[in-house]
Amino acid sequence: MRAARLYRPGDLRIEETERPKPEPGQVLVKVHAAGICGSDIPRIMSTGTYHFPCTPGHEFSGEIAECGSLVTKFSPGDRVVITPLMPCRRCEMCRQGFYGQCEDYDFLGSRRDGGFAEYAAVPEDNLLLLPETVSYREAALIEPAAVTLHGLNKLGLAKEGTAAVFGCGAIGLLAVSQMKLLGAGKVIAVDIDHEKLKLAQKMGADVTVHSLEEDPVERIRQIFKDGVHAAVETAGTPVTQEQCIRAVKSQGEVLFLGTAHRDVVFPAKTFERIVRREIRMIGSWNSYSAPYPGREWTDIIRYLKEGRLSFEPLITHVFPLDRMSEIVKDMAERRFPYTKVLFEMTEG
Repeated sequence: MRAARLYRPGDLRIEETERPKPEPGQVLVKVHAAGICGSDIPRIMSTGTYHFPCTPGHEFSGEIAECGSLVTKFSPGDRVVITPLMPCRRCEMCRQGFYGQCEDYDFLGSRRDGGFAEYAAVPEDNLLLLPETVSYREAALIEPAAVTLHGLNKLGLAKEGTAAVFGCGAIGLLAVSQMKLLGAGKVIAVDIDHEKLKLAQKMGADVTVHSLEEDPVERIRQIFKDGVHAAVETAGTPVTQEQCIRAVKSQGEVLFLGTAHRDVVFPAKTFERIVRREIRMIGSWNSYSAPYPGREWTDIIRYLKEGRLSFEPLITHVFPLDRMSEIVKDMAERRFPYTKVLFEMTEG
């Protein structure tokens, strides 16, 4: 089979390699579609995986080609989406159902071979059936959608509550659509890109704010005098991290979904606002709850099946596996605008 193999940071090769054989409790998945996560780019280009060579990729879907001897819940031909985390299920966090904080986990695409290949060996427990109406392309976005929903489920946002999403990349756009689905009354989307803001409107944003053309906090307070009930930070920049705090009202909540790439420092006045207004700061990581993999995954699949969510507007590019090395480098250097980039695996 062909696979994308990472030999060292910046050295991703598309090459022929041996097709994996499923162990007794595994299935062999014929991968149809795989998405590039924001974390995949630095993993491939700079930080590397946990061993070399390794096949990256943790956002993928496909069809079961073969089942190990102990597999009972799936059959060849089943359409599936893959949950990449393999928690130990023994540590304190796992026993409490907080699998994302597992102390001794394994992970497809970084600690063991993942989905940037024509075939992948996957434990039976890491599969969920796909409805026939959900395409493999959309299924490749279920993992980031579950990451987003895991965070939003932590908010105490009441029905018809108000919210602002700072950053309209894939996670931010997923947050916009899911907040509307969960009953938010008004959602404001903030970004520095007009095209991303147009897409935010398609995903359900009631108001969009271009933050290079106007102060988003002032605009939010023009609409809601005291601020919004909740702000979601997905851009991971010092500016948006601080703006979120100023955008929420007293007793408001700030959800941090974006990864910080430098020290996070707030002005004293902003910190004072956190304390005096009793603002709740919430961190969220990964996409899992009990029973594994959690209602985040099953809810997203149900929303797609019912037609209440659509990921198609987010998919801006689809490439063949053969172009992955070139495309990932171009993405790292921002040589083309994109929202969600997918790769389709084909046998040649």
